[in-house]
Amino acid sequence: MAEHTPKHQPTLSLRGGTTKQTLQGKRNVEPGKKQPVQTETSLRGNGEEARLGNPKQTAEPNANPESKEPRIPTLRFKEFEGEWEETKLSNKIEFIAGYAFKSSKMKNTVSKFQLIKMSNVYKSELQLDRNPSFWDDVNERESKYILREKDILLTLTGTVGKQDYGYSIVILENNKFLLNQRLVCLRYVENRTDSDFINNLIKTSRFFYFFFNESKGGTGNQTNVGIEDLRNIKLNIPSLPEQQKIASFLSAVDKKIQQLTKKKALLEDYKKGVMQQLFSQKIRFKIENEVGELVEAPDWEEKRLGELTYKVGKKNKENIQYPIYSINNQEGFRPQSEQFDGLNSNDRGYDISMYKIVNSETFAYNPARINVGSIGYSYNLNKVIVSSLYVCFKTKGNLEDLYLLSYLDTYTFHKDILRYEEGGVRQYLFYDNFSHIKIPLPSIEEQQKIANYLSAIDTKIEGVNKQIEKTQAFKKGLLQRMFV
Repeated sequence: MAEHTPKHQPTLSLRGGTTKQTLQGKRNVEPGKKQPVQTETSLRGNGEEARLGNPKQTAEPNANPESKEPRIPTLRFKEFEGEWEETKLSNKIEFIAGYAFKSSKMKNTVSKFQLIKMSNVYKSELQLDRNPSFWDDVNERESKYILREKDILLTLTGTVGKQDYGYSIVILENNKFLLNQRLVCLRYVENRTDSDFINNLIKTSRFFYFFFNESKGGTGNQTNVGIEDLRNIKLNIPSLPEQQKIASFLSAVDKKIQQLTKKKALLEDYKKGVMQQLFSQKIRFKIENEVGELVEAPDWEEKRLGELTYKVGKKNKENIQYPIYSINNQEGFRPQSEQFDGLNSNDRGYDISMYKIVNSETFAYNPARINVGSIGYSYNLNKVIVSSLYVCFKTKGNLEDLYLLSYLDTYTFHKDILRYEEGGVRQYLFYDNFSHIKIPLPSIEEQQKIANYLSAIDTKIEGVNKQIEKTQAFKKGLLQRMFV
């Protein structure tokens, strides 16, 4: 695959010193090719240098958003001076409240317009395939809800005690989408505001401070922010030329995050394709014989997991305060305090004497959630505890752990889960039924080669994920210092 010359962004001079941003991007991705990404900002002021690429050295936002300190950002382009204007959002932005389109008229087949519902704006990503609904034609009244390119949508309804709303996305096409209820459209005003600037403004800690303070209880555990309350929020906004310069700079960072996210998705798709080829035996590895020659590996067998694994999970009867872990479908083993808003079972007063002790090289899964991938491998974790509900097991000598871990992520295994689950309203897969599932079993040497190959792809995916996190932290630092 041909290499592409990295595109370098221009050096931008800021009031805090000189800012240089190096963004190296490739339009195409080939698994196995090393593609470095560097995104950093060097600030020189008062004889010291801070790199915003390192989140530990990023300046903290003002602890009090209602502070009366001068409205001047810490990091600023040198051609701009003076304080930013403190003003109501309604003075700078046009607000359009979503319309209650009749659900009885909505279609589930593609039509002229797609309705943008709150479920489509998930964690600040536009996910058009989540419960899509369509609309044929609009009348004069409904036409005002046709969305335009650069419109910003914000979710207004969430759960009491949670911050599962305030998500925002930008519309990228004209005349394709309609604005449904429980969303608000923020539309820039010509010669007054820049849409990309506003999109970043509503991602700052200052905006969220006021936004969540305006939240009011609704039905049950529902909470809402009203349109009028949102219109009256006061934020600090600079002149239009400064808005445009800030927006242009941050757009380069957003582009890099998008490129990395696409690269990660391509690697994940590549891994899925490789797994399908490997476990269907369309791709085979040769192994070494006793004299070191590469030869064809033996034919694969098929064995039940009960023949290849055994249950473990000694109870924590002495009530020892071991680290408490949970299992999720993204990371596998994860500290319980991270999974549940800083609280673990001790904090919630649970009896941990019944919890199971997990040592290294152990598998554990939630029998009620294995169907959504809640299974993990402990690697080098040792002396941690998990809920007594979890099933814990280890492998015998003829099964390579990482080979099994990869196989557990295949479509074939997920079909077997559905086949062997049992229960009423909620389905469970306990070890007795789990042990009946058959898996393809190559020689241990070929298992290791398969595991090593897939682990190498995982390493590349994790490397890209770290680059995404680093670039997101870099942008967060910019939002803290380029806004007031």
